[in-house]
Amino acid sequence: MDLNQLKIDRDANGGARKRRSRFPIGWLVTLAILGGAVYVFWEPLNRYVDDLRLPEVSAVKALRSSPLAASAVSGTAANGYIIAAKRAALSADSPGRIVEMNVVEGSVVKKGQVVARLYSEEVKALVQRADADLIAANASVARAQVQLEAAAADLERLRAEIARAEALVVEPQLQRDWYRTEVARFEKLAKEQIQDQRTADEAVSQLARAEASVKSAEAGVAQARAMFSQGEAQVRVLDASLKEAGSRIAIVEAERAQALAALDKLEVRAPFDGVVVLKDAEVGEVVSPNSQGGNSRGSVATMVDWASLEVQVELQETSLASAVVGESANIYLDAYPDQLYHGTVQRIWPTANRQKATVEVRVGFNEPGERLRPEMGARVVFGATPQPAEGSATEGEPAIMIPRGALTLVDGVQGVFILERDVARFSPVETGDERGGRVLVKSGLVGGERLVNEPPAFLKSGDRVRVKE
Repeated sequence: MDLNQLKIDRDANGGARKRRSRFPIGWLVTLAILGGAVYVFWEPLNRYVDDLRLPEVSAVKALRSSPLAASAVSGTAANGYIIAAKRAALSADSPGRIVEMNVVEGSVVKKGQVVARLYSEEVKALVQRADADLIAANASVARAQVQLEAAAADLERLRAEIARAEALVVEPQLQRDWYRTEVARFEKLAKEQIQDQRTADEAVSQLARAEASVKSAEAGVAQARAMFSQGEAQVRVLDASLKEAGSRIAIVEAERAQALAALDKLEVRAPFDGVVVLKDAEVGEVVSPNSQGGNSRGSVATMVDWASLEVQVELQETSLASAVVGESANIYLDAYPDQLYHGTVQRIWPTANRQKATVEVRVGFNEPGERLRPEMGARVVFGATPQPAEGSATEGEPAIMIPRGALTLVDGVQGVFILERDVARFSPVETGDERGGRVLVKSGLVGGERLVNEPPAFLKSGDRVRVKE
């Protein structure tokens, strides 16, 4: 008997089993991959479908404000911005490099305070040189003054010498005149032979000596007068030197004042009391008063006078009658709508804007506060009911304010669409006064709801929407 026929072929059965098991495993892997792809791309696909199918809307918020802020919708109102009537961009009078900066944004400065300094060593050297020249000029004046006083004193001495010399001439002249008389008398007596000729000759000889003495004395007078004239000339020269030295002082003082003025131009000072709102340059930068670009700046810092802050508004021509110069107005800041500021209409522009049909009006703050900032948005209410002073408490429930565009009519009922995630549900509301695109809601909202702004006409309550970010 052949027993090999009874042998089981395990390889053949195993291969069949392997072939049968390979088929369902492949399908399972394929289904798993497809399921994972669907899971991964399901949400983006839904979003893509929603983008194509759902209407896109923008959302606004129902603001819960105090009754004080709600009062801003009463009266004639206009929106504007806070500006400074007194504003200055500080710059040095001379170009130079900044070596010292003493302010930052928000610094409170006083009039005359040094805001920044430019490099000034060269100009300081000029001032020091002018100081030295001034000392030398003063010394020259003092020396010329001493010399002039000495020459004037010597001139008095020379004048006295002239008087002494003139006094010495008198006696020789008297002797000469007496001898002349004696000579004439002796010659007459000699002719009459009353007296001998010898006596007459002696008188002539004495006369000659007297005349010589007179000439010598007169020469002394002439010499004294010449010395006096020389002294007068010296006095005039020294007086001219003194005046020249004095004029030199004036020149040096002018040069020193010029150097000090140049030094002062390198210091940027505050022209009035105020607050720095912008620092335009840093230490090391080059500034120039006539900068038109390039590597230099035109100003160092910008400051404003806080007391000159006012609101600039564009008031419609149809509402211009409500703004009267000198009349009061209520001011509300966009940043602090619950804060009331009392103001006064200061100026109304003499011309209107033809394109906008508006007239510019400036309203000043009666009591500017620390919260005020230039360029902040503000709302001015003209002819509003007087409100409590700034910071006081107000009575009543908080008011709900919504934009005018959030209101719509559904089946003749006024209301808004409230967003609940991506679903818009209609809710009727009761409204009050409206000013500047904001409406006061009396009932129907509690505040904080997200509303559909400018809802499309086909939108119904319960519809899904796509909210535009």
